[in-house]
Amino acid sequence: MVAVIVFAAVGRVSHAESDDLLGLLGTVAPFAVALVATWATPMVRAHPVGLRAGAYVLAGTVVLGLALRTAFSGWPPLSFALVTVVALGVLLLGWRSLSTAVSHRAEHWVR
Repeated sequence: MVAVIVFAAVGRVSHAESDDLLGLLGTVAPFAVALVATWATPMVRAHPVGLRAGAYVLAGTVVLGLALRTAFSGWPPLSFALVTVVALGVLLLGWRSLSTAVSHRAEHWVR
């Protein structure tokens, strides 16, 4: 959820949107709903830290989040969709990649 809030907050600041809480909640809402719905799936719940789960969370959050945003605000520009994929990709997969690397490194040291 932190990744989605950071994504929305940075986007709002970079576009000089108002910094009020309701504006942030309006931006976060479609992606937060999508994130929660994707996290609730058995595939993600079984191994939430893995990169496969991260890719699934990313895909679900982007697709469902953009669909919900479109339903309430109209279709966003293609640039918004692309930035959404890249930004959420970095935020949702970055920590998982680091976790995987550290885990593999730790296993190597234990052996």
